[in-house]
Amino acid sequence: MTNSENNKRIARNTVLLYFRMFLTMGVSLYTSRIILNTLGVVDFGIYNVVGGVVMMFSFLNASMSSATQRFLSFELGRNDYIQLKKVFSMSVNIHAIIAVAVLILAETIGLWFLNTKLIIPIERIEAANWVFQFSILSFMVTIMSVPYNATIIAHERMKIYAYVSIAEVVLKLIIVFALVWIRYDKLKIYSILIFFVTSLIWVLYKVYCKRNFTVTNYKFFWEKSLYKTLMNYAGWNLFGNLASVTMGQGVNVLLNLFFGPAVNAARGIAFQVRSAINGFVSNFQIAMNPQIVKSYAADDIKYMHQIVFQGAKYSFYLLFILALPIILEAEIILKLWLKIVPEYTVIFTRLVLINILIDCISGPLMTSAQASGKIKKYQTVVGGLLLLILPMSYILLKMEFPPQITLYVSIFISIIALFARLWIISPLVKISIVKFSQNVLIPIFLVVGVSIIFPLIVKFSINQGLIRLFAVGISSVSSVIFFIYWLGLKREEKLFMRNKVNSFLLKIKVNFKFNGKIKKNE
Repeated sequence: MTNSENNKRIARNTVLLYFRMFLTMGVSLYTSRIILNTLGVVDFGIYNVVGGVVMMFSFLNASMSSATQRFLSFELGRNDYIQLKKVFSMSVNIHAIIAVAVLILAETIGLWFLNTKLIIPIERIEAANWVFQFSILSFMVTIMSVPYNATIIAHERMKIYAYVSIAEVVLKLIIVFALVWIRYDKLKIYSILIFFVTSLIWVLYKVYCKRNFTVTNYKFFWEKSLYKTLMNYAGWNLFGNLASVTMGQGVNVLLNLFFGPAVNAARGIAFQVRSAINGFVSNFQIAMNPQIVKSYAADDIKYMHQIVFQGAKYSFYLLFILALPIILEAEIILKLWLKIVPEYTVIFTRLVLINILIDCISGPLMTSAQASGKIKKYQTVVGGLLLLILPMSYILLKMEFPPQITLYVSIFISIIALFARLWIISPLVKISIVKFSQNVLIPIFLVVGVSIIFPLIVKFSINQGLIRLFAVGISSVSSVIFFIYWLGLKREEKLFMRNKVNSFLLKIKVNFKFNGKIKKNE
């Protein structure tokens, strides 16, 4: 398959994933509002922090998940289907072991921590334990779905994600409406229903895989050498993912210990916004990542570098177009979206979006490191940096800093981690730091520095309200797109964009004339 065909496949899969993302984003934002108002701030915070305790064990799963994804894509790149089937069967075995390990850890250490350390109103302890148990079950189902999801991504069959996502968001929407009418404890019922939805989605993915990929017809298989290869790779990922989980769920628990569930609710809302906006980038990178691994496996390093540079730059641009107006007008947007806006939600939302703008640049770099398979140094250094977020946050909170200090720490570490990744990855996959700076970082700095001027002028020239919201939104999007084109793209990229726009306009013109002739003949 040529690089041109690969680029078309990336574009096609990106479109399908964006269709999925728009649907899930709209429903997720709507359901978040209903859930917050139905459960209330305290119960919403309890759900977030209790689920977070379970998710703290996700480092076990996440490390093996990235290993499964990498090795499946690698074997597909080599067209070795016998080894591909072995990798799949072995990954199912290992994920089953991980699911049992999570169950044991959650029902011992996790249960003790929930009932003795977290700050939860005494009258909601029972409900919190219900949430905890069904969160464990949901997480175990998610663990067992990883090999099937990884197979779909490795084969670049992104269409199934769009279809299954429709089913998932419809089911979650039904749950939300049902909660309004249910008189029994809504927090308990919500956790139970989410477990059933998670289980159904796993069944759908499993059925699809069995019908479309012969490698997913599981038969027990055990090979000591393959087990060691997978676990050695996952072992170093374990450290990095432990750091990532600590940075996310660990800080969430820390905020509960210092401030209680209301602040967890504020953080939960901010991360809902983060998840929705980050979907624009994650879907793009999901479509792109298999090509990075496959091109490395095929020893097409030049093409891999091209995907990494463009992926990092375009990821930032996509995110910045959406994030800038939200950062500037977070207060009124949250008021319009939610009836209840917990304290700290506005500042959390702004800082979370700034954080993911920095992190999204690193996505293709991380994938290129995974493709090389040499991740010991990468995970040690980057994981070590990310682990610093929790103790630094704890020290600053003990010094009576406000809760948003945790996100300032995260932003600071993310900047350092970006340059650490570049330094480590450069010799692994022969990426020039100078070329990455010229092709990615400098254009990004120019676009950000110039494009924010006009929206800021508009913001400070109009009183807060709907008129300013629309004015800032339009000026932000138009300013960012304008300067992305003039300052953020190379000459060949501009030519590509113009050709695509002209082709699109030509199709519209042809269709308009064709339909006009039909109507005239009628």
